[in-house]
Parts: sequence; C-alpha cells; structure tokens
Amino acid sequence: MTVDARLRLEQIPNRGGHMAGDSNAKFSAAERAAMKERARELKGQQTRAANEALVLEKIAAMASSDKVLAERVHAIVKNVAPQLEAKTWYGMQAYFKDGKVVVFFQDAGKFQTRFCTLGFQDAANLDDGKMWATSFAVIGLDKATEKCIADLVRQAAS
Repeated sequence: MTVDARLRLEQIPNRGGHMAGDSNAKFSAAERAAMKERARELKGQQTRAANEALVLEKIAAMASSDKVLAERVHAIVKNVAPQLEAKTWYGMQAYFKDGKVVVFFQDAGKFQTRFCTLGFQDAANLDDGKMWATSFAVIGLDKATEKCIADLVRQAAS
C-alpha cells in the first residue's frame, strides 16, 4: 500500500487515524450503556416470569410521567397480545414473538428526549402498501390513543 493510500485510510473515521477522535464518530454515554445492557441481556436468558419481572423493574425505575405511560402500554400489550413475551431489549421494555422483537417502549429518560417512543421492529406484521409507520411519539394517553395502540399491537402480533 502506498503512503498516500495509508494516509487516506487513516482519515476515515473509526480507523484509528486523526479523525477517530471526532465527536461525531463516537457513541453517547447513554448509547454505550444501552449496548452494554443488551450484551448482559443476551448472556442472561431467563424464564418468561423472570423476564417480565425485569421489565416491571425497569418500568418502576422510570420517571413518574414515563412510568404511567409504560405501565399502561404494558397492560395493553398483555391484554391484546398475551402470546408476546415481555423482556428487556437494550434496557427498554419490549415484547417478543419467536425470539424477535415485535414492539418496544422507550421512555423519554432513556436518551433524554422530549417524548416516549412506541416502536415496532421488522417482526411486526404492520405492512400496509409500500410505506408504513414503525414508531410513534407518545406524550400522553387517552381512550382514543389507547385504542390505537391496542389495534397496532394486535395487528403487529398477528
């Protein structure tokens, strides 16, 4: 490899060159913590009851406004899709089918955002034409919003 080629390679972020220290190329402390938490989750596969207990622990540790939303989302999921298994996923409450995440709830405090997120992964059966939503900002719940969540979870888990 020529000197010029090596110099160009060293300038690529995350290749150990002078740009590797660029703050845009780094993960935040919250992102690193989530990745470490996911590694622990993968190492410690547990029973269905133990997994759900861990989800309830995570919910209990949330800020009060997030906790209210998370508890209600948990109840909705358990009611409309009892076949989904509650587990943590990157430290967030999530609901799995056949070992794959279908739906998750990210509290606002997780990454210091102004809203919670209800998200769906590719195992969710939400396909609707050529484009469909896979995540929703949640700042409160009323009957209409709860019905919308229930309908989405029911469809996603089907």
